[in-house]
Amino acid sequence: MPAKVYKDTDANIANLQNKTLAVIGFGSQGHAHALNLKDSGLNVIIGLYEQSKSIEVAEQHGFSVYRTSEAVKRADVIMLAVPDMKQPSVYREDIEPHLSAGQALLFTHGFAIHFGLIKPPPEIDVIMVAPKGPGHTVRLQYQEGKGVPALIAIHNDASKQAKPMALAWAKGIGGTRAGVLQTTFQEETETDLFGEQAVLCGGASALVLAGYETLIEAGYQPEMAYFECLHELKLIVDMMVESGVAGMRFSISETAKYGDMTRGRRIINDQTKASMAKILEEIQSGTFARQWVKEYEDGLPNYKALLKAGEDHPIESVGRRLRGLMPWVSKKNIKGVQAAY
Repeated sequence: MPAKVYKDTDANIANLQNKTLAVIGFGSQGHAHALNLKDSGLNVIIGLYEQSKSIEVAEQHGFSVYRTSEAVKRADVIMLAVPDMKQPSVYREDIEPHLSAGQALLFTHGFAIHFGLIKPPPEIDVIMVAPKGPGHTVRLQYQEGKGVPALIAIHNDASKQAKPMALAWAKGIGGTRAGVLQTTFQEETETDLFGEQAVLCGGASALVLAGYETLIEAGYQPEMAYFECLHELKLIVDMMVESGVAGMRFSISETAKYGDMTRGRRIINDQTKASMAKILEEIQSGTFARQWVKEYEDGLPNYKALLKAGEDHPIESVGRRLRGLMPWVSKKNIKGVQAAY
């Protein structure tokens, strides 16, 4: 049976009126949620640490900015809009000591709750509102009178009002304009990590690099390898997003369709699926979470080394040069950009 899709008529923003909403962090998701909620007529404050570079930016947008601990004291609903690995320390040092019964904690990703990095007291509502798009898209779609589909989840419902509150928040950021689905913290976390690792980031980037290297090793020009294995990937993905896999096949040549249907499974085969199943099992068992937490606590040595190796891959220099020939392609230097807190 298809999941229920919640729309504007299913959510009542009055469930958040006369409440103070504290957004902790003012990065990609934080700024989008804060601005959209503010434009929806709700009372939003921002919580940041004392030396945060985001203080001035948030104030320029008309927000009252407080130290995180003070924002928590003033708030009815507290959204943690900081990176997963920073959430436990921010919670432990600046949030947990100031929580009181009747407040709610809101997350956009279930990692810290699902894997036990944060353990809120039982008298606190714990909810999730997770737009399925980056912060700038959440903001832009709202400004255009549209919205980004979102997920909601309830981990703890101390007030017996957690779901109406989550739907009201989703409506405040524009999510119910598009549609909202209910999930669980477990399902959202495990499927999100799997998608990132096996398909969207890990799988796609490994596939692109393997294809590029195969053509280079066979003696083809780097420029041709880049065009065929990276540049044109966006064209195919855009067609899939717009029309599904079958719609993409409708739009490509017969030769491409035949090659797709007869050769694709030789690349992504039963062995690949077995590796995917192993990745999923590592996520479900907490093995990945424990490894990631330890890597972070150790100062990210492997993480940094792997990032550096990726940045030094020959495809990057070829790509920079070729993108310079394409005035229609946005040029972004995103190195070092992270969620602001």
